[in-house]
Amino acid sequence: MAPEKSRRERPAKPALTRNGIVAAAVGILREEGLRKVTMRRLAQELDTGAASLYVYVRNTAELHAAILDELLGTIEPSSEGDWREQLERLLTAYTAMLLEYPGLALSALVARPSGENYLDLVERLLELLAEGDVPAERRAWGVDVLLQHATATAAEHADEESPEEWDALARAVRDADAATHPQIAAHSADLLSGQPAQRLSWGLQVLITGVTHTAVPPERTQP
Repeated sequence: MAPEKSRRERPAKPALTRNGIVAAAVGILREEGLRKVTMRRLAQELDTGAASLYVYVRNTAELHAAILDELLGTIEPSSEGDWREQLERLLTAYTAMLLEYPGLALSALVARPSGENYLDLVERLLELLAEGDVPAERRAWGVDVLLQHATATAAEHADEESPEEWDALARAVRDADAATHPQIAAHSADLLSGQPAQRLSWGLQVLITGVTHTAVPPERTQP
């Protein structure tokens, strides 16, 4: 039997870096889903102790935000069409990216990414609103509302409901008593109509129009 190699003969482990940790976390996400992206699982992947990771990432929430920022770099903005069309395509691409990773879509509702890719996304959104002559004071609040809608849409469809759940909801709406719920009874067909992509597009158009026409409070508290 061959003798065990001494520590000096073993290949040295790559030095830990924040970028390396995030890259490993993204790999686990793609292979196993966000629920498996824990400090313990990540430490196992990197052949180190979980305590070593906290030097680079303070907690799981920060790790998820870093993962989100990394994946934002995969979004390719479109230059076709006018500013509204480009804005809608960019936000749709953002939503589609989240839908690829259901757990991340839910996490993105509370994640606070602050990396370069997130800043690039916000920068492009602000540029497009500026191209549309949206007043400067409305652009920042507009970006917030638009990203919230896109993120919430992805989170809503992150875990596809079972056919039984959808059928139960549809029956409740269709069978609503006109005497007690006259508005639901009158609009039941429209309440259930449309594909998710159609509703996302319509919602974004509503918000974009609203941002261009709705003034923000004249006095705004600074953080």
